[in-house]
Amino acid sequence: MSVMKVVYPRIRNLREDRDWTQQKVADLLFINRRTYSTYETGTHNMTPEVLVKLSAIYEVSVDYLLGLTDNTEPYPRGKK
Repeated sequence: MSVMKVVYPRIRNLREDRDWTQQKVADLLFINRRTYSTYETGTHNMTPEVLVKLSAIYEVSVDYLLGLTDNTEPYPRGKK
């Protein structure tokens, strides 16, 4: 299975678990709902920047979104 094919159901499931609409997530990403919908359906690939933003919004690691781990806990932030 392609790594990106794992992302689509995970972001949809995370959104639905929170009872959020696609519009709410699109607003948080500062994109239109149709664009976000294409990410959820796998019609278009998202940029790495969108992937990072989604991991922050859903408070999960990018590795979780990519299907590299099933652990939903985000990584601790490093010191800046």
